Amino acid sequence: MSDNQSLEYIIPERQLTLDEMKQFLWGAATRLRGQIDAAGYKEYIFPLLFFKRISDVYDEQFQGYVAEGGEEYANMQVEDFAIKIPDKAHWRDVRAVTENVGQRLVEAFIAIEQANPGAHTDGRVVGGLEGIFGPKDIWTNKNKMPDHIITSLIEDFSRYNLSIAACPADEMGQAYEYLVGKFADDAGNTAQEFYTNRTVVTLMAEILKPKPGESIYDPTCGSGGMLVKCLDYLREKGEAWQSVKVFGQEINALTSSIARMNLYLNGVEDFSIVREDTLKYPAFIDGSKLRTFDVVLANPPYAIKTWDRDSFVNDKWGRNFLGTPPQSCADYAFIQHILSSMSLKTGRCAILLPHGILFRNQEKDIRKKLIESDQLECVIALGHYLFYNSAMISCVLIFSANKSVSRKGKVLFIEAENEVTRKNAQSFLEPKHINRMLKAYADFQNEDGYCKVVSNEEILRNEGKLSVSLYVEGEGVEYKDINDAITEWSNSHNNLMSKLSTLNGMIANENH
Repeated sequence: MSDNQSLEYIIPERQLTLDEMKQFLWGAATRLRGQIDAAGYKEYIFPLLFFKRISDVYDEQFQGYVAEGGEEYANMQVEDFAIKIPDKAHWRDVRAVTENVGQRLVEAFIAIEQANPGAHTDGRVVGGLEGIFGPKDIWTNKNKMPDHIITSLIEDFSRYNLSIAACPADEMGQAYEYLVGKFADDAGNTAQEFYTNRTVVTLMAEILKPKPGESIYDPTCGSGGMLVKCLDYLREKGEAWQSVKVFGQEINALTSSIARMNLYLNGVEDFSIVREDTLKYPAFIDGSKLRTFDVVLANPPYAIKTWDRDSFVNDKWGRNFLGTPPQSCADYAFIQHILSSMSLKTGRCAILLPHGILFRNQEKDIRKKLIESDQLECVIALGHYLFYNSAMISCVLIFSANKSVSRKGKVLFIEAENEVTRKNAQSFLEPKHINRMLKAYADFQNEDGYCKVVSNEEILRNEGKLSVSLYVEGEGVEYKDINDAITEWSNSHNNLMSKLSTLNGMIANENH
């Protein structure tokens, strides 16, 4: 350990404030402006943040044992640390390098990943750092990331101690989420793959009310924000969040790494995040069936066109129990995967989706079967711009595998399109908006112009349409799905061209 202490860096004695954390993290990110596109910031900043954090926590633990029983005693305890830092792979080892800094950083990343394998238990891999630092070649491309830029970033992070004492897990988590949001804003639509409006996530977690000891699953987990929010729900109520088992799947390699970092930085150790295509290769299996969970929440990628529909027709996991969705929209494939992943006794889920899934004609038969299954409990229509950098209207579907007797055969529709605040080109839900929706969901009663309880029979009479305005306002107002609109426009255009051609022919004949 003594070699690792040869180079000192600034370590303030006091605890960092959240504002200080936010300011310094975003300041470090802005060093990359002009060097790389904003969409690429996350590839560099998150790995450095995680590396600095685990190095400082390692030092903190080591010094605690030194104080308790001396350096020899501390060295004996190293093997039991939650995250191990091998020799020559500590933050200060990399900071001491002046040439080929990117290569030295990659060597440290690899050494740490290899020293911290996941634990195989309960049919899954729990924790572990394999691949967590993301792609390595980005650090060794000196044309894109020269030594002086990497050194400047390292010096920025070296200004602060990110130990638990200086930056507790909840504060670190908040700073991390802030950074995710800033990247979403700065990168525009490219960030949507890993960022969901956190006020909407709060609403979903508050509805689902996770309990200590339950399992929580997000099949399209992005940066892990929904999983963390469920844990925050328990933390804020002073309940035992450490007993929760966390599961996630994410197709994007970098984003899945960011999710794992997020959970670690939030103090979570019992988690399994798998990088894979959820529809094609579901990661969590129980024998010949999908593993089921107490709480499922998700914001699936919407209107996916490039998916393996042919395999889903005869899905070996039985996820097409409502029918096979059209090739142009995989939304109901994700919905059926989620419903198949709910525990039969305690399962409940919340899914954030585009508004079009409520009424698109091509999915009419699937919706009818969905209503007949009597798992849909509530449909909430949200306002504009709650998808980042998009005017798209969204909705939240709430399902329960085991509805209470008073809710069987019924669906609650909540018209919350006006329950939104927009400031500085961003839309979000305020506590008053969330609380109103939570009260409506809990009461499960009619409120003129805001919410209405509708029988499954009435919905089926309307051919399975789930448009909130149809039931709450008595209007058949529907926002046409873009694919349907394009098809109708194309047909109309072709029809018009055909008639014009006929007309021109008739005119030409008359002239002759």
